[in-house]
Amino acid sequence: MKKQHGVLVVATPALIAALLLGGCAGGPAKPAVKATPQGEQAFKNVCAMCHVPGLAGAPIYGKKEDWAARIEQGMDVLYKHAIMGYVGSKGMMPPKGGQVSMPDADVKAAVDYMVAGSM
Repeated sequence: MKKQHGVLVVATPALIAALLLGGCAGGPAKPAVKATPQGEQAFKNVCAMCHVPGLAGAPIYGKKEDWAARIEQGMDVLYKHAIMGYVGSKGMMPPKGGQVSMPDADVKAAVDYMVAGSM
């Protein structure tokens, strides 16, 4: 407990969690990602094949409701799933979209591109 400006402030676990997750008013903060030409090119060359039509449960590029829960997991999780692959209840993601020779930086740029276009 701390008295600040004449108001007693109680730092409860719920308050601390809310503040760490982006504040009370707006919920979790959205990741600061930027779509780059590198990411757009990687998306067009590899990712669009599944992320435009939604093949194998892939979240559709630009469809906010497909991406919201995934974005909430954080960018590190999205990068890991895109690079290493992932099998979940809604579908699967092959490592690097099946292009295992694609550099990790290009995969991350493509993820950034898709997230930026789907928020």
